[in-house]
Amino acid sequence: MKPVPFSYVRPSSVEEACEALASDPDARVIAGGQTLVPMLAMRLARPTMLVDVTRIASLIGIKETDEGIEIGAATRQADALASDLIARQVPLLARALPNVGHPPTRARGTVGGSIAHGDPSAEIALTTVILGATIHYREGDENVGFLPDEFFFGPTVTAAPMGGLLTKVVFPKRPVGRVGAGFQEIASRRSDYAFASAGAQVVLDESGTCLTALLGIGSVGDVPLAVDVSGLAGTRLDDADIRDAVETALEGLEVVDDLHATASYRRRAAARLAHLALVEARTEALEAGGAWA
Repeated sequence: MKPVPFSYVRPSSVEEACEALASDPDARVIAGGQTLVPMLAMRLARPTMLVDVTRIASLIGIKETDEGIEIGAATRQADALASDLIARQVPLLARALPNVGHPPTRARGTVGGSIAHGDPSAEIALTTVILGATIHYREGDENVGFLPDEFFFGPTVTAAPMGGLLTKVVFPKRPVGRVGAGFQEIASRRSDYAFASAGAQVVLDESGTCLTALLGIGSVGDVPLAVDVSGLAGTRLDDADIRDAVETALEGLEVVDDLHATASYRRRAAARLAHLALVEARTEALEAGGAWA
């Protein structure tokens, strides 16, 4: 199939992009196009205008600010994966990025595009949920920030303002302490859409006792979810501690059942992957040795 006819504009600034989006309620933003182009070809998406933001310089780049680690929405996923700043300051995102698509798609796909699409199996979206990143949109002359639990509503359904443009996502900086991150997923083939995924970040004190633990589950429900494992604080993160915390955290978890995997399978996989992600994070934090900042 071929896409329906559409007009195409390539603005050079955020302001021009917002004007174009405001002029047509059926306009869509295109950056990497790794999701949108196949949808256009299958006519699952029928925009009347495509607004190409790939040449807007202010939407590209990774930098440290007072707010945190800022990633421009049009930054390529491959560039984020190669970033030393992300590796140092957002280790969980660095763990997740190798699972995003394949090298050719990461070379074109953007960080903001993955978030804006709102796929519950998207690894970058899951990382924003776990870490509480802020998702920034420009709507007309106003800048609007969303926390992930305010932004993701359902499969590919988000709180993105009509005519708004995603400009950046800001992740919290690496916490003080011995930090470890872990990311695990299972799919039919490596880098395909995951049946279940889990990401974790832990912070240990100098003695190896857990100060904080974060855990999130993706690909099993309508949105990526952060789950409560705060009970791990004060423990040594022994396997028994992790097993009990995961069991409690996933109790009552709503899981989808579809052609790709049953709800029962996804529930078991999520529990196992959550355990593995926390163990991976614990191991990395312990190996950090005396590193404290």
